[in-house]
Amino acid sequence: MLVINPKSPVPPFEQLRLQLIEQVRSGELAAGTRLPTVRRLAEDLGIAPNTVARTYRELEADGFVETRGRNGTLVSPQGDPSELQGQLAARTYVERVRALGIDPEVALGWVTKALAGG
Repeated sequence: MLVINPKSPVPPFEQLRLQLIEQVRSGELAAGTRLPTVRRLAEDLGIAPNTVARTYRELEADGFVETRGRNGTLVSPQGDPSELQGQLAARTYVERVRALGIDPEVALGWVTKALAGG
């Protein structure tokens, strides 16, 4: 959950930037995750859209997100090349499982069995 503390000496764009970086690094925001639109996130947090836009620009410059025009802003894969491919494969699998309406616990069980060689 993203929270902006209006009493903090840290500017809102920096608070938001640091929180999003932490969520990417922790895996809470996986590669390929679409971030809210600038307008929606600004409304949700009660801050100016330009503040969110600045945050997204800085995150893109640092390689944490990619902006794809009408497709929105997505979390970029992080880490070495093999990890990047693994993150993208996981995201593709999750999207497909959701589209098929498969229970996440069942899907996770399949992955666990497949990784164990079964």
